[in-house]
Amino acid sequence: QVQLVESGGGLVQAGGSLRLSCAASGTFPGFNIMGWYRQAPGKQRELVARISSRGVANYADSVKGRFFISRDNAKNAVYLQMNSLKPENTAVYYCNCFYSDADYWGQGTQVTVSS
Repeated sequence: QVQLVESGGGLVQAGGSLRLSCAASGTFPGFNIMGWYRQAPGKQRELVARISSRGVANYADSVKGRFFISRDNAKNAVYLQMNSLKPENTAVYYCNCFYSDADYWGQGTQVTVSS
């Protein structure tokens, strides 16, 4: 069983930065993928960025060059550095862990970008 707890959301002005953190509890040895998804009001949840336990990262086209994902395997943690934020980045951001053919989700953290 994997439990995920996010932190770091909040209110920021357009052009600002935020750093999201996700701490995972439980044990999940071997290959896994941790990442961030977001869901804006009235929209489907979408991938923002993800990174495998081997260090391979993928980004949504809309955030490439502005958002950066990293992880600390020793701490079972994943981070999302968000720069040059835009109002359209406003959403609830969810931490995700894919392990052993199962998806685990955090409770989400609100990110609001004001114009």
